Amino acid sequence: MFASEADNDSTSEGVSVWRMAVVGGVSTGAFIYGHALQSNLWWKGEQSPFHVDWEHDWHYALGADKFGHFFFPYIMSDAYRHAFRWAGMDTVSSMYLASGIALTYETYVEIKDGFSKEWGFSWGDFTADALGATFPIAQHYIPALKPYSIKISFQPSDKFRVGQHAVIFDDYESTYHWISVDVAALLPLSWRDVYPPWVNIGIGHSVKNLDFKGGGTHELYLGLDWNLRGLPIEGSLWDALVAVLQYYHLPAPAVRLYPGVVWYGLKL
Repeated sequence: MFASEADNDSTSEGVSVWRMAVVGGVSTGAFIYGHALQSNLWWKGEQSPFHVDWEHDWHYALGADKFGHFFFPYIMSDAYRHAFRWAGMDTVSSMYLASGIALTYETYVEIKDGFSKEWGFSWGDFTADALGATFPIAQHYIPALKPYSIKISFQPSDKFRVGQHAVIFDDYESTYHWISVDVAALLPLSWRDVYPPWVNIGIGHSVKNLDFKGGGTHELYLGLDWNLRGLPIEGSLWDALVAVLQYYHLPAPAVRLYPGVVWYGLKL
């Protein structure tokens, strides 16, 4: 769907009405689906007056949910940025509008949570949402942040396999969040000719044995990650594929550093 863009290009040849209509139509469908999904997963319980959750916010998932609240507006903001560039908007306008849409949607979700007796509005979630939605802007203005991207991967947990969660991204024990470090971008120019640009370093985190009352275990990983943009492959189809896969940590060698060292030939 999206053509490759040059981040330094801040000009526009004119916005395409029909392409913007495509973006708007897809967005409307995605909002309807997302609202229905969340209504079924999190908002179908007992309602209450708007309230803020101070008690359970940082306990029930050991903070792993905050990674998710950063990740999803991050990819939404990045995806919309590319969509608006594809539609003909200039880089800066695309970036700010995309972040605004991502943050607006996540704010809507948090407010809806505030009327749920079980959940409540979370300032921690909202802060993570805001940081994720604006991270692409920070990367644009702070070059030191550009080598770092956020990815996700899933490996079904025992709880998910026995049906305790309807969808896998609702199970934090099945979810792994990764910071992918573009090593080639950090190396001196004289070294970049010998280092494979498609090999990144991945720093991963997950949680296990949650009791949703503050109990459980953090897991930390260090491994390789694949930078698909560094592969010597060209073409619009490849660009479109990479635009989707760049958010997912594909299986790669890794080691679990905590708790206890465990080596993986391929870690999902």
